[in-house]
Amino acid sequence: MVPEGGPDLGAALAGTTFVVVDFEALTPAGRPAEPTEVAALALVVRDGRWAADGRFASLIRPPEDVPVTRWDLASGMVEAELRAAPPVAEVLGRLDGLLAAPPYRLVAQHAPTEAGLIARQRAHCPVLAATPLLDTVRMARRVLPELRSHSLDVLLRHYRIPRPPDRHRAAPDVEVTAEVFRRLLAEGAAAGCWRSLGDLDAAVGMRPKAAQEAAQEAAQKAAQEAAQEA
Repeated sequence: MVPEGGPDLGAALAGTTFVVVDFEALTPAGRPAEPTEVAALALVVRDGRWAADGRFASLIRPPEDVPVTRWDLASGMVEAELRAAPPVAEVLGRLDGLLAAPPYRLVAQHAPTEAGLIARQRAHCPVLAATPLLDTVRMARRVLPELRSHSLDVLLRHYRIPRPPDRHRAAPDVEVTAEVFRRLLAEGAAAGCWRSLGDLDAAVGMRPKAAQEAAQEAAQKAAQEAAQEA
């Protein structure tokens, strides 16, 4: 059985691990989002078909000064479990340690959100923070322009993928995002949108936010040095 997208695309993607990732987070007023849960599912093309190559999931303890509201617990989280969870440095350090066989691509629904969370924690997950991303929202806009929305729930309905009862928890969201990714990958390949990893990067990819910020800082430093020498 060839992977979705046909044998040519399967061969082009073989050797790359696609890590579907999802964060849940608190959004305190006046400060950046604080992650409370992360899940990841590694996918590879093996023996001509997609295969899961590993899973990771963990709660993350939020900072003590960040309140947990009833809205944050609506998805089924328990505040006592969050407060007893390991800190973000430990959790993301463990996840980062699993990324030992590059090349990788991170896959996320609305990847800029995940990229921002990862970038702010890059000291704890340097490999994760340096990994390029593929955005399933951008894929859906390219493949399904007729849809008015490209939210995960809309895509699940479009593909008749059952909505998990614990939607908005990281692990189930990762599983359905992975299925959406495979469907979009296949439809995009059939439509000629992409035939290689390079095509995917160009069409729906984004540089790691940490790399973007580093490039901006380098450009600013170069401009300052040039001004001083002028």
